[in-house]
Amino acid sequence: MRKQTMNRDWIATARTLNEALPYLQRYEGATVVIKFGGNAMGDDEAMNSFARDIVLMRQVGVNPVVVHGGGPMINDMLKRLDVHSHFVNGKRVTDEATMEVVEMVLAGRVNKRIVQALNDAGGKAVGLTGKDAKLMICEQTNADLGFVGTPVEMDTTVLRKLAEAEIIPVIAPIGMGRNGETFNVNGDTAAGAVAAALKADRLLLLTDVEGVKDASGSVVTELTSQQIIDLTAEGIIAGGMIPKTETALHAIDGGVRAVVILDGRAPNACLLELYTEHGAGSIIRKG
Repeated sequence: MRKQTMNRDWIATARTLNEALPYLQRYEGATVVIKFGGNAMGDDEAMNSFARDIVLMRQVGVNPVVVHGGGPMINDMLKRLDVHSHFVNGKRVTDEATMEVVEMVLAGRVNKRIVQALNDAGGKAVGLTGKDAKLMICEQTNADLGFVGTPVEMDTTVLRKLAEAEIIPVIAPIGMGRNGETFNVNGDTAAGAVAAALKADRLLLLTDVEGVKDASGSVVTELTSQQIIDLTAEGIIAGGMIPKTETALHAIDGGVRAVVILDGRAPNACLLELYTEHGAGSIIRKG
């Protein structure tokens, strides 16, 4: 008969699971939209870890909806295909040739890679774009930027049907216009629109930074909408964080209970946020 000695790691794991119980109960049946992008998308190990986290969430009763970006992959393909881009005020103009590449990369290569990772982790995932089942109707954001769109109408019927079937949707941020146009949508913007349309309990924006920082450079773990507005007016929230906090404010105004901006590079970031007392990153609530 083999004897087994309990070690501290096993005990710590059991304690973590025990402490997670109220959070597992709290989020059972909740809809959580996750914006996935950044460096993690190009790293197989990080991709697989993310997929396991999402499948675990589905296994314990959460309805996860993944929305992804893919900027670096688009840039790589444009270069390989020798499609030249031009810029207006630092923003890429999405002409017809560029839009074809964007759709090919986002709806094809990137979307299916995430779907495969989720399925390999034991989940059931399907890939969609905003064009499927008229999920995301867009209007042109700025004529100078070409086929860049802003969501104006959402039909979440297909997402609700997938949730009932315990299938994880993976959405590429490509929308359709009322006249049949195809639009490239910012990934954060698309995630915010999906979350608002679903009245999600949480929108998790995975980024390459630790969260929203104050004037001293420290991460602020809890903020209200008004504090975000004030920090932006003071110039403390600046640069690439502004589009993310704007997405958070729009999502909260649209009915999302809370938005979390967190570091997607951190191992198990989604699980830390949902199922531990300390959470991860910066949570923003209405107020």
